[in-house]
Amino acid sequence: MRKPTIITAVAAVAAAATLLLSGCVAGENASAEAAKSTSGVTQGGTLNIDFATYNPLSLVIKKEGWLEKALKKQNITVNWVQSAGSNKANEALRAGAIDVGSTAGSAALLARANGSTIKTIDIFSQPEWSAIVVGPKSTITSVKDLKGKQIAATKGTDPYFFLLQALEANGLSAKDVTIQNLQHADGWAALQNNSVDAWSGLDPIMANAEKSGAKLIYRNVAFNTYGFLNATESFLASKPDVAQTVVNTYEYARAWALKHPDETASILADVAGIDPAVATKVITERTNLDVSPIPGDAQLKVLKKVGPIFVQSDDVRSQADIDKALSSLLEPSFVKSADPSAIGG
Repeated sequence: MRKPTIITAVAAVAAAATLLLSGCVAGENASAEAAKSTSGVTQGGTLNIDFATYNPLSLVIKKEGWLEKALKKQNITVNWVQSAGSNKANEALRAGAIDVGSTAGSAALLARANGSTIKTIDIFSQPEWSAIVVGPKSTITSVKDLKGKQIAATKGTDPYFFLLQALEANGLSAKDVTIQNLQHADGWAALQNNSVDAWSGLDPIMANAEKSGAKLIYRNVAFNTYGFLNATESFLASKPDVAQTVVNTYEYARAWALKHPDETASILADVAGIDPAVATKVITERTNLDVSPIPGDAQLKVLKKVGPIFVQSDDVRSQADIDKALSSLLEPSFVKSADPSAIGG
C-alpha cells in the first residue's frame, strides 16, 4: 500500500479567498454589509474561516498570521473557528457561521447533495487519515470479524464513509453492524472504555491512539477522499477578492509546509496536544501536501465511487441528487488564478 509522503516543491497553485464582511459602512444609510470601493476591493468586515487538526495548512496559516497580514490593508478582521470534524465544518458553513471550511471530499459531496450551497475552491491534501481501529487486546483482525459488532464513527465524515466502503469491500453492509455516531475523539474514548468493539478513526487522534497500542486492522488509501477547502456560494459571489486571498494564502502555506515539514509537524503537535513524533508521522507518512490544488477529475473519480454508497445508506435521497452535486461542487477558477507571491510571508 502506498503511503503518501511529503515531497519538495509545489507544482500548481490555488487561489480562493474567504472573507465575510460584517461591518457597517460609514454614513447615514449604510448597509450592514461592508462596502466595496470603486475598484471592486472589499473594505472592512470579518472573514470567518476554520482551522482543523486534519487540515495542517490551516494550522500553519493561523500560526504564522499570513491571512491577517494580507487583509490588513482592507481593514478585514480574521476570525478563526475550530472544526472538530467535517460534519462540524459543514454545519457551520450551512449556518453561515463560517465562510470557508475544511472537510473531506466525501463530506463536501454529502453536504452539497443535501442542499448546502458550498463550492470547493482548493484541495489542501491527499491524506490517508482514516482506518479501522481496534484496541490493543482485541481479537478482531479483519473487517469480516466486525459482523454483529459495535463500531464508533462520526456520521458525515470521511471515517464514516471509509467504514461503509470497507464493509462493502468485505461483503458486509451497515446493516451487519451497529454504528455508534460519536465525534472522533469520543469514538476513541469509547474504544478505550470498551463501549465499542472498533472505531473508524481519524488522524491525528488515530496516530496518537497507535502510540497507546491501538491496532489498525484495515487501511486503504483509495477510500480516503482528499482534503477539500469549501466556501459558501454567497461569500464567493459577494467577496471574490477575499476568496482569492484565502487561496493565495493556502498555496503560499503549501510551499512553506513542504519546505518545512518539521516545523509543520511541530505546529500540529502543539494544536492537537500530541507527541511531536506522532505529529511527524501524520505529516510525513500519511499526509500528501504535494498534490495539485485544483479541484477536478482526480476528486470526481473517487467521489463517483462514494456517491452510490450515500444513496444505499439513506444519507442522500437519490442518485440524481448525487449527480447534480457532482456537476456543481467543484470551483477551480480561484486556484487557477492563485498568486502565492502576493502573500509574501
